[in-house]
Amino acid sequence: MELLKNCPVCGSIRNDLFMSGKDYFLTQESFTIVKCADCGFRFTNPRPKAEELGRYYESTEYISHSDTRKGLFAWVYQQIRKYTLMRKLSMISSFQKKGKILDIGCATGQFLHFMDEKGWETTGIEPDEKTRKRAISEYGLQVFDEDQLDNFIKSSFDVITMWHVLEHVSDLNSRVEQLKDILHPGGVVIVAVPNCESWDEEKYGAFWAGYDLPRHLYHFTRSDIKLFFEKHGFSIETILPMRFDSYYVSLLSEKYKYGKMRWLPAIWNGFWSNLIAGDVRGHSSLIYVLKLK
Repeated sequence: MELLKNCPVCGSIRNDLFMSGKDYFLTQESFTIVKCADCGFRFTNPRPKAEELGRYYESTEYISHSDTRKGLFAWVYQQIRKYTLMRKLSMISSFQKKGKILDIGCATGQFLHFMDEKGWETTGIEPDEKTRKRAISEYGLQVFDEDQLDNFIKSSFDVITMWHVLEHVSDLNSRVEQLKDILHPGGVVIVAVPNCESWDEEKYGAFWAGYDLPRHLYHFTRSDIKLFFEKHGFSIETILPMRFDSYYVSLLSEKYKYGKMRWLPAIWNGFWSNLIAGDVRGHSSLIYVLKLK
């Protein structure tokens, strides 16, 4: 385990215990989330060292890596994914019609394969070797380990995407500086993360699947994203909801809290979370489109 001395967002050395929770998904180990006493940012602390994090993903139930279609839950996940691919394309096309796209944390490569078929020049980053090899063999994609981020030519990409990845990155500040270096002038960085101000977070508390301890190292609010990216010279162009995430997160949270998938309460709670999201709470997960100032 490693202990962070400084807040990754503002650098403060002062923090307080925010919450104790467990890895309900896999190991049942206990972890704590602290809250910065100065800027309010929440982060998992202490946390597994970077070289130890891999073992917390080793499960066929970790769908983004295994791409399993076994069981009703996995089948529903895959159907929703097909729909959201079209939504992502539409959203990206409103900022950039065609060009070079880098997807960091591309997993098994479904998103990049889809973009490749739509005429984009695609590149992926996937740290998990087994998952990376599957993306290459199944779709013929160009996918590299994280070390490649330091080897790309400056201003290489028109669009850089991180779909539910930023919360997993060990060194936040170094990663965003890498993005700045390889983003083409006028290009966009698109980041999707859970929103720990949402109604479903309040509903489930420590059982909220959006915390996903210890795989999620950071727990963002909209003000956190604004403060953090402005520090690195980015501005937020727009914030968009991921409405299906409220159902997905509620279903997992029901399992963590009650030991089983309770579909009806999850669907109701997901619906209610979306209904009252508004400007105050925001949706369960949010997409941020960012540009360099």
